[in-house]
Amino acid sequence: MKSSIEGSVLPVLRVSLETGERLVAETGELSWKSPHVTMRTTTSGAGNSGFLGAISRSLAGGGLFMTEYVAEGAPGMIAFAAKIPGHILEHDIDGTRAYMVHRHGFIAGTEGVRLDLGFQRRLGAGFFGGDGFRLQRISGYGRFWTELGGEVVTYDLAPGEQIDVHPGHVGMFDESVQFDISLVPGIRNKIFGGDGFFMARLTGPGRIWLQTLTIANLASVLAPHLGASETEGMAAGTVIGSLLRGALKG
Repeated sequence: MKSSIEGSVLPVLRVSLETGERLVAETGELSWKSPHVTMRTTTSGAGNSGFLGAISRSLAGGGLFMTEYVAEGAPGMIAFAAKIPGHILEHDIDGTRAYMVHRHGFIAGTEGVRLDLGFQRRLGAGFFGGDGFRLQRISGYGRFWTELGGEVVTYDLAPGEQIDVHPGHVGMFDESVQFDISLVPGIRNKIFGGDGFFMARLTGPGRIWLQTLTIANLASVLAPHLGASETEGMAAGTVIGSLLRGALKG
């Protein structure tokens, strides 16, 4: 199996499969493929089997179903394009470690890769954090790919070293890193600061991958323009409709 990541702002992952090789991906990730690559939608992908396994994966931010791709009869190719501006990263895993990834970060993995709900180490993280702190746990062995938004900044935290991060910027980290919730100090900061009430506190040892672009921030920037475009489009449609009705009457 060979792979390449091409592009810059909106990259694409291309994976070449030899005959009989398999790849498992989230449903809806496929961009294009060769005819020799077949697709099968299943609940038992990414190391999970049965209904409970699918539920666990779904709670982690994935879907109830996974799509399995197999090169049958001849080698084939499959491609996954990034959904937002950012980076696609490739990782090798040997069964001795695991990673925690933001809930929309997993793209695809080889047969031995397992995707589960990443339970938090403390009750506060899961209880107060809400959907923004829901994480996927990736373990097993093989190769997998993740998508992070914007630029990617990595830190190697020493034992006990800490960093506070806005939750949406937490892209991925080694499972050895402790994840917890800290409250933003000061009532003024909470109400008027504009940064929310909570920060994610990451404590080493281990590597963390931070993303500079979040889907929420991207949506908030685009929302006013989308509203304006819709209004302008409706106004333009009204004018064109009036002109056409006038022309028909004439």
